[in-house]
Amino acid sequence: MKLICIGRNYTEHIKELENEKPTDPVVFLKPDTAILLKKQPFFIPDFSNDVHHEVEILVRINKVGKHIAKKFAHKYYDEIGLGIDFTARDLQKQLKDKGLPWEKAKGFDGAAVIGEWMSVKEIDDINAIEFSLKKNENIVQLGNTSHMLWKIDELIEYVSKYFTLKIGDIIFTGTPAGVGKVIANDKLKGFIEDKEMFSITVK
Repeated sequence: MKLICIGRNYTEHIKELENEKPTDPVVFLKPDTAILLKKQPFFIPDFSNDVHHEVEILVRINKVGKHIAKKFAHKYYDEIGLGIDFTARDLQKQLKDKGLPWEKAKGFDGAAVIGEWMSVKEIDDINAIEFSLKKNENIVQLGNTSHMLWKIDELIEYVSKYFTLKIGDIIFTGTPAGVGKVIANDKLKGFIEDKEMFSITVK
């Protein structure tokens, strides 16, 4: 099982982190050990003082595929979810400044929140899904898949050029603007439209 993550897929998030707009999707992986176990709190790791939340729409692959054409991509998933790509921003910056890979800042234990799943049949338009993250009952991130630089089916086409997609693989499709630091006792809740998809506590 792979967690395939897409970076810099929303223009406003690119601006807030002062990154360059990519010409192709930015792809990185998280190990399956990064998955936060159900009903468990998220523990801020002791190697970071600046862990950020990044809420993202998730896609779960339901059959094996390689070199998938965009027009066929919709056949490779039937569920959409919501999650968080936790990022140790201070560690990421240190590694990026040295030109080093930054998996340690993205793939540590508990860094991938995977919420509930919903059938694509419940969604009117896969390319216009509104989603949000509340921190302590205040909305801190609000996104819509219509604002993606690369839409879901385009991501599946692109990623499958490089990696064979297998049943159960999950694609994190990128985060909108509004990422921010979490501290102990924060309560994070994620929503697709008005449906709560996850609720976690930070420790």
